Amino acid sequence: MQETSSPTSIALDEGSGANQPASIQYESPDQKASSLCSLRVLDSSTSSSPNSKREQAADAVMIYRPLSPRCKFDLFLKQTYSPYTFASAGFQAAWADATGRWPHYGVGAQGLAKRLGATLADTESRRFIQTFALSTVLHQDPRYFPSNKRSFIARGWYALTRVAVTKNDNGYGTFNSSEFLGALFTSSLQNAYYPRPDRTLGDTLNRFAGALSSDAISDLLREFTPDMKRLFRKHAPKEILKIEKRLPIPADEKP
Repeated sequence: MQETSSPTSIALDEGSGANQPASIQYESPDQKASSLCSLRVLDSSTSSSPNSKREQAADAVMIYRPLSPRCKFDLFLKQTYSPYTFASAGFQAAWADATGRWPHYGVGAQGLAKRLGATLADTESRRFIQTFALSTVLHQDPRYFPSNKRSFIARGWYALTRVAVTKNDNGYGTFNSSEFLGALFTSSLQNAYYPRPDRTLGDTLNRFAGALSSDAISDLLREFTPDMKRLFRKHAPKEILKIEKRLPIPADEKP
């Protein structure tokens, strides 16, 4: 997969506003090895020699490579056919059926099938509109970029604010309009297939707010999951680690 034009050197942690390009240019070997068409971005805290000048440079800046429109579409397709997508939709549909959500869909197998269809439609429409269409038209990056801050509170705040701040295709911090418009368009689109009693303005705004809060929680998980994985692998029994290596899952999608 080819990426767009020449890379831009930028600060890893952009805070809450646009940052100026840094003068140092450094690209980690891990970044070269990983595919650009992935939602996962280099975690700057994984280096084994934190006191080296090389890692200090890596913590400060990285080579920013924007995603091409084709790459953004490939990301959408990859998520669409991911087994996690169907597993998550199945769980949400079963939970909605068990708790009586969307009672107008009915009960039994037919009601469960309608809830599964609605859940899949929610997920796939959001990903197409936000991850591909809007991010391409608005020239924004749909990926999550980990913070290089060290304190727990600072990293948590950084993660939560990524729903409002993202990078544009030049590597500068910008308002995450694709996130807000994607959540709004999808919440409105749901009125086309949700039961009529759930199509009010209040319901639409509640779904919009729920989508934003859900993405904020997802960004928190993206920020701290590498730490939890390192902690798990440090203390996990060797038998568990061997089983993980045998799992038929791409390396960048393994838990």
